Amino acid sequence: MVLLSEPVPRARWRVLVVESDSQDADALVRRLQRHGYEVTGVGTGREALQEYDDADLVLLGLELPDLDGLVICRHIRSSDDVPVIALTSRDTELDCVLGLQAGADDYLVKPYGFRELLARMEAVMRRARPEPPPAKVVCHGPMRIDADARQVTLDGTDVELTRKEFDLLYFLARHPDTVISRKRLMHTLWGDSWSRRTVDTHVSSLRNKLGGSGWIITVRGVGFRLGSD
Repeated sequence: MVLLSEPVPRARWRVLVVESDSQDADALVRRLQRHGYEVTGVGTGREALQEYDDADLVLLGLELPDLDGLVICRHIRSSDDVPVIALTSRDTELDCVLGLQAGADDYLVKPYGFRELLARMEAVMRRARPEPPPAKVVCHGPMRIDADARQVTLDGTDVELTRKEFDLLYFLARHPDTVISRKRLMHTLWGDSWSRRTVDTHVSSLRNKLGGSGWIITVRGVGFRLGSD
């Protein structure tokens, strides 16, 4: 994948999950991995202090068996700008204030919804590390996508696409090696006017026009990513 007029895109986010409950930790790690994140899970504060340097985002459980999570949060913030989301059962206003004062970028009370967690992760990362402007030209093997001309070519031959087909292909191409959920595609490209079959219909049409199903890969239960012919 070559992106022109845009820096090389960042690798998949590396997420450090710090959670003392092994069952909760394992479940969260698996769900995040299914969404394309590189995840490391640890169960103690000391392990967190050894691992956070390699993370792009820390999900920090505050109830740890060896060190208070707020202490861990202060230590991370004193030496690194890695985003931290505190995950805790402490639900009073004072607890939230203390967490934010300790350096957490966000504070989420258990039990929380997984979709809410994903949304908060994306919001925190947008604030901490804004994405560069979208590439004007994306080259992927024999495919070339020109956003300004709204033109797609394969081996130099034009591929005629509708407006939404182009938007869908370009969006996938701007996020190489990333699985994009159907819901995210729906809301990004169609806003409030869509049905569940809208994305599937456009994916099927795109595959036909590109000459193969391999160009758009379905990741069952998650969404789609750009493939190759």
